[in-house]
Amino acid sequence: MHPSPPRHTFEIQFFESILRRTPRDPSIVEILGGLYTKDGRIDEGLRMDRKLVRLRPDDATAHYNLACSLALKKRRAQAMRALTTAVSLGYKDVDWMLQDPDLDSLKAHPAFRALAATLVPES
Repeated sequence: MHPSPPRHTFEIQFFESILRRTPRDPSIVEILGGLYTKDGRIDEGLRMDRKLVRLRPDDATAHYNLACSLALKKRRAQAMRALTTAVSLGYKDVDWMLQDPDLDSLKAHPAFRALAATLVPES
């Protein structure tokens, strides 16, 4: 079986060129992190998510995305810390959290279940 080819090459190159000119633009960092992750470039996505948390330390979604990248890397303790921070900053979408495949490595963890139980489903 051959690995699938990169799907977002043009977009990644485009946003990388913008990031070189504006390295502290959080919206570009966020977009690029998402593209890297979608493209299977988890290490690079994680690097962007860490950078975004530094640029936006009070952004719940930035911490949620960091938790996802850490969970994809099987860094469960760090992922749970980032997810807990996201929730403490106001992340509320428990419906998505419970189905998000990026968090699959955490879902059996008692701390994950306890954290999810603190949130009210929106559906």
